[in-house]
Amino acid sequence: MKPIILQKISSRQKDLVLDAFFLTSGCFIYSASVAIFTAPNKMAPGGITGISTLLHYTIGTPLGIMIFILNIPLFILGFKFIGGKFIFKTIICTAITSVGVDLLGFLPKYNGGGSNMLLAALYGGILSGIGLGLVFLRGATTGGTDIASRLLKLKWPYIPMGRMMMVIDAGVILISTIVFKSIDSGLYALINLFAASRVIDMLLYGSDNGKMVLVISNKNQEIARIIISEINRGVTMLKGRGFYTGNEREVLLCAVRRQQTSKVRSIIRKADPAAFIIMCEAGDVIGEGFKPITKDDL
Repeated sequence: MKPIILQKISSRQKDLVLDAFFLTSGCFIYSASVAIFTAPNKMAPGGITGISTLLHYTIGTPLGIMIFILNIPLFILGFKFIGGKFIFKTIICTAITSVGVDLLGFLPKYNGGGSNMLLAALYGGILSGIGLGLVFLRGATTGGTDIASRLLKLKWPYIPMGRMMMVIDAGVILISTIVFKSIDSGLYALINLFAASRVIDMLLYGSDNGKMVLVISNKNQEIARIIISEINRGVTMLKGRGFYTGNEREVLLCAVRRQQTSKVRSIIRKADPAAFIIMCEAGDVIGEGFKPITKDDL
């Protein structure tokens, strides 16, 4: 009994250490992207950070402090309607981000100007994507758009959360375009937002995405055995029936990593050149051989 208790304590301590490392690192990386790239170039790529950037340039409020202050109403609503653990982590991350943005003010600013604004948008997006991705990996956020979207989803559950976030961010970018009187500022903010979202997706799903392969063949048994033995991937037999012929037949289903698709195609073609193959994108594959199932997936 004692070793089991010690093992649980050890696991809990490990999670706390990982949380502290990922959340702190992610928040400071995100803060650096704001302090170095987006804020100095008057880019407001959505969310509370974007609104804080607007206020910073219009009425001179401290950027980092305003990020935290503007999140306070969302924290209160989040505690009431979403739950304590998620909001607690988010408060910590928002506090670290707020301090980080003002603390990293000594870092050299990348003043884009002209064609270099594109570099500021891209590198700012990449850096913020890395920072936010590390935070999301530990089940937290830096507040703002994510909390607002979750709250709005309680009222309109049929609207996808990603679409809500996009609408909120687009609204902030539109306002920034009007306030800064610069269409370029809004367009570069969109590029920054797109770059950040792509990096976040790569961090969260990049190692776990792949291809879903469906095979209709007269040599299913042979193909399945070769796939299992040569690339060590599981194969599922699905029952199917041809609509035109009415004949029942089996359909192979297999999930593989992207780099394994050419090998699978070669295996199938060698076994049965007349096989019918469908390869679909699989954005997130969870289970044995890919990403393990966690509490967040249940």
